[in-house]
Amino acid sequence: MGNGWEGEKVRLVGLDKERHLENALVWMNDPEVTKWTLIGDIPITRLAEEDYFNRMMGPYGMHPTDIALAVETLEGEHIGFNGFHRIEWRSGAAHTGTIIGAHEFRGKGYGADAARTRTRYAFEVLGLRLLLSEVMAENVASLKMLLGAGYREVGRIPRRHWKRGAYRDEVLLAVERESA
Repeated sequence: MGNGWEGEKVRLVGLDKERHLENALVWMNDPEVTKWTLIGDIPITRLAEEDYFNRMMGPYGMHPTDIALAVETLEGEHIGFNGFHRIEWRSGAAHTGTIIGAHEFRGKGYGADAARTRTRYAFEVLGLRLLLSEVMAENVASLKMLLGAGYREVGRIPRRHWKRGAYRDEVLLAVERESA
């Protein structure tokens, strides 16, 4: 990816502990950021977050089934995270996720641009053919962002996750590469 994979508003770059760790600690421990995410609600320690960064960066710069990226503005301001998880290289499929941690950048199209850029990178560079994302039904902003980035709803699992005092439905979304 060199200096990053660029969209209209954002650039996706590899994780860098010096540039991205402090924001990760703040955002992943902010109840407003993790309100409807599948992660969160358990305090993340510096040691745990450093371990995550080390695993994602791996000895050769990459984890075998996950690619974690930082989301930066085109001006270089770090605003979130984005990536691929549980990559099935043989099947050409992966799960995706996005967190825009910087409050002032939410609801302004940065997440959708990050998702579109990630999709382009997945299909054109990684050779993947199917991206999946799981979102709690209450996460209206993420649903809107993913639908705006070309994903479509493919299913729902009722009462799938316990979050904030109740069981929450999970919405499964997918985007497929057009056949060649």
